[in-house]
Amino acid sequence: MKFVVKAWSNGGARAGILHLGTSTIDTPSLLLSTRKGLPHFISPDLLSCLPAPESRLLHVSPLHFLEGLSMKTISKIGGLHQLLGLHDHCFVAVPRDSIQCLPEANSTNKIGASFETPCGRLLIKAVEYMEMISSTRPELWATLADEVPAWVSDKRNKTSVDRTIKWLDECISISPASGAVFGAIVGGSSLEERRRCAQEVATRNVSGYWVGGLGLGESMDERPALLNAVIEALPEEKPRLICGLGLPEEILQGIAAGVDIFESTYIYHLTLGGFALTFPLDRTQINASNLVPSDVGSDPRKINLRASVFRKDTTPIVEGCTCYTCRNHTRAYINHLLNVHEMLAQILLEIHNTHHFLGFFRLIRDAINAGRFEEFRREFVQRWR
Repeated sequence: MKFVVKAWSNGGARAGILHLGTSTIDTPSLLLSTRKGLPHFISPDLLSCLPAPESRLLHVSPLHFLEGLSMKTISKIGGLHQLLGLHDHCFVAVPRDSIQCLPEANSTNKIGASFETPCGRLLIKAVEYMEMISSTRPELWATLADEVPAWVSDKRNKTSVDRTIKWLDECISISPASGAVFGAIVGGSSLEERRRCAQEVATRNVSGYWVGGLGLGESMDERPALLNAVIEALPEEKPRLICGLGLPEEILQGIAAGVDIFESTYIYHLTLGGFALTFPLDRTQINASNLVPSDVGSDPRKINLRASVFRKDTTPIVEGCTCYTCRNHTRAYINHLLNVHEMLAQILLEIHNTHHFLGFFRLIRDAINAGRFEEFRREFVQRWR
């Protein structure tokens, strides 16, 4: 792995290039949420419909594979690339999955981290986690962490940092020969513990940093101080990955602090609810005749395609969008698919939403390269709040 920062904007936001495996990916970038290595609704043969190479960065939780094939079998097959046949994609392994494998702070102890999984509540030791990493062979992996919600005590925050640092050293000592290591940074809502954890991890031999424990109860007003406490203690030349920030405003908040890679379940939740992203990607106003209040609801960034208003709408989801869905299908057709519960509805929606959200990241990179990120952020939040 190699990472180079190419441009800065307004002090914190930065654009760079990440060389990972055979792919070269511009940052800030989106880490696509997956279930056992594949997007939730898009089949492998349709992945080519997504913009490349930015769609080739896939998040995977090794805990997903605790049901089904054994780790020994996955290792014999040759890891995730051979198992799934995705040789041109890059896998980023993080223990936490914001949909199914959530950290359970109350059950975590000095032995290992506890997670709520489809297999029930499991306690994962560092050596067991490293066995999963060795078997799945991702290009990039984050170390095991004791993630805690925002409301725990200062004592619990301190304990989470101590355990995370201990597991970090254990993971590094038994790490496989391949794969870039990202050190986990936790500390809950405590600025002091966040800073201490970041300072400790910065002294270790890691390729980058995973900022964990966010999106677990802290408010958007609290988050900038927590992010700044971490980022200020980290070297500039290494990339930063974050989980738990999904909304566009949260993405912009993370980028303003200096985060480079974002794991987000925003697309999954939109698709599952029948929503499609519609905010413009060319800094132009949406045509007022194209949307009516019942389309937009309380959030003007997306439309609910289950609504009866789209039953006879023969326009694409977004005029001018080049995704497969908008080039070939109409709002009326997707409305029909949703209301008769056809799985194709979620497939088409995930293709569009992924394509649109990747376009959002492309706009952000352009704004950073032009030195106008803060202006872009302010305009976006004011227009689409």
